[in-house]
Amino acid sequence: MPTIAARPFDFSLDRAGAALIVIDMQRDFLEPGGFGASLGNDVSRLQAIVPATARLLAGFRAAGRPVIHTRECHAPDLSDCPPAKRLRGAPGLRIGDAGPMGRILVRGEPGAEIVSELIPVDGELVVDKPGKGAFHATQLGAHLRELGITQLVFAGVTTEVCVQTTMREANDRGFDCVLAEDATESYFPEFKRATIAMIVAQGAIIGWSADVDSIIEGLAH
Repeated sequence: MPTIAARPFDFSLDRAGAALIVIDMQRDFLEPGGFGASLGNDVSRLQAIVPATARLLAGFRAAGRPVIHTRECHAPDLSDCPPAKRLRGAPGLRIGDAGPMGRILVRGEPGAEIVSELIPVDGELVVDKPGKGAFHATQLGAHLRELGITQLVFAGVTTEVCVQTTMREANDRGFDCVLAEDATESYFPEFKRATIAMIVAQGAIIGWSADVDSIIEGLAH
């Protein structure tokens, strides 16, 4: 197996057992006028990782390895969105409310779609998740088992919320996890730094962190 440069130490990449999960690269989080911007966040920080994420996608596609995309979104009747989640933010800007891109984080609305630069291609699974973690209330675990996946590379947003939650879920399920450091981002730079530190601490207690170029190079061998 090729060894890739990573933190806290080099990672042995099992090309035959690896898959990529791209977390929540949605218009509502990345574009002006979306849910993220409505909360007062600088969405340009998240937009900046689109090129690196696109390169990582291309690398996995070229290697013939599975790619999974997630979208955080809810049923139109919000039956899968508990009040503890919905009742956050200012009234009129909450999940299910009308926004510039349709109802906020509702399945099928324009804002819930993945940004155009990272659109899934035929054969790539898209997981609509009602929670922060992609394993909660979805078929992701079963899909990965069917594919024989043992290692997961993660990209997407935000580092400290949906990405980290899904990595922790995956770690508990026995997957080796690698965070593509330049293909993930937070609205708050200090949150990204702290999250990566937590992931790689104590001998990769949750997983590893590596840059996109190192991951792509490992896939090519």
